[in-house]
Amino acid sequence: MPLLRLPPRASARRVAAIVPLLLSLGWGTAEAQGGAADSFPAPARAVSRIVAPRWIAEDDRDAFGEAEIVMDLLRIRPGQRIADIGAGDGYYVRHLSERVGPGGVVFGQDIEPRYLGLLRARVAEAGWSNVVVVEGAAGDPRLPAGGIDVALMIHMYHEISDPFALLHRLSPAFRDGGRLAILDQDAPTDRHGTPPRLLACELRAMGYDRLRTDTMPDGAYLMSFRAPDAARRTRDAADVRARVAAARCRL
Repeated sequence: MPLLRLPPRASARRVAAIVPLLLSLGWGTAEAQGGAADSFPAPARAVSRIVAPRWIAEDDRDAFGEAEIVMDLLRIRPGQRIADIGAGDGYYVRHLSERVGPGGVVFGQDIEPRYLGLLRARVAEAGWSNVVVVEGAAGDPRLPAGGIDVALMIHMYHEISDPFALLHRLSPAFRDGGRLAILDQDAPTDRHGTPPRLLACELRAMGYDRLRTDTMPDGAYLMSFRAPDAARRTRDAADVRARVAAARCRL
């Protein structure tokens, strides 16, 4: 559709009169407004700014056994293939590497170059031979297809600028029966948290089935989901837009 040029002195009344006609002709769609036909929807909420490579000091997290509690609740065991999405400088990567052992694999994924540098240095220094560092993108975790038993998002879901694109591209990475677990605070999404009902709604729209919700010692919650199988996965960006619109997830 060609670009519409209004007269330079068009009045607000004349523009308002034209708008219904434009909508009836298809203007107002993503394509007409400059968005691509294959674009993914943005979340109908704020997104927190990425501020640090770790949530809190490791000693404090170890003091109440956060990682051990999470891994126990998720039944992480030797030989599994685990992805830590938004791994930062590698707090969970350290614990996961020990838990899955030499027969398992940990994918430490992040999108921030500085954090990836810290993680690579830590992996090399510690000699974690079962850890693979992955550079992802805001809407793509870039994980191997059919290679993940459990994916973790630890205190970072609220920082994902393109959550629906990421969840769409994440789903093929799971093995049969794979799970996604998200640890977060019950707080507004612009204050480094995600209300549980909102999280459940957004994940349900993308075909992820909630399995359970557990409360952590510091008041945070751990919500786990069964990843969608091939029949339930979103097909493309248009399908994602339709499902998200139908779900009407709001704060």
